[in-house]
Amino acid sequence: MHVTHSPGDPAADPITFEDFLKVDVRVGRVVTAEAFPEARKPAYKLTIDFGPTIGVKRSSAQITEHYALEDLPGRLVAAVVNFPPRQIGKFMSEVLTLGFPDERGAVVLFAPDKAVPIGGRLF
Repeated sequence: MHVTHSPGDPAADPITFEDFLKVDVRVGRVVTAEAFPEARKPAYKLTIDFGPTIGVKRSSAQITEHYALEDLPGRLVAAVVNFPPRQIGKFMSEVLTLGFPDERGAVVLFAPDKAVPIGGRLF
């Protein structure tokens, strides 16, 4: 799953704290990363472990510009885990891996800057 925004986009409409709590963002550890040559835009297929409560989920991530496949396993990432799965070609993306655009719009992964237990929820 992926959504494209740019740094110049205006702020989104205000939401309530209850609305924020509906978005379940968890930290997970990349287990495997595979090429995704069938994707319309360059992307990888990620398998991410979110711990015993959420389990292992898959995600399509457009992160090919800044990350090599071999560098991704073991890396912590943040993802929205409560969106409905989304079919991307023949691949079912189950979570939305989060990132920010760099100055050219390429995705930079969003992750904690210290080690935290997988499955932890953003608050």
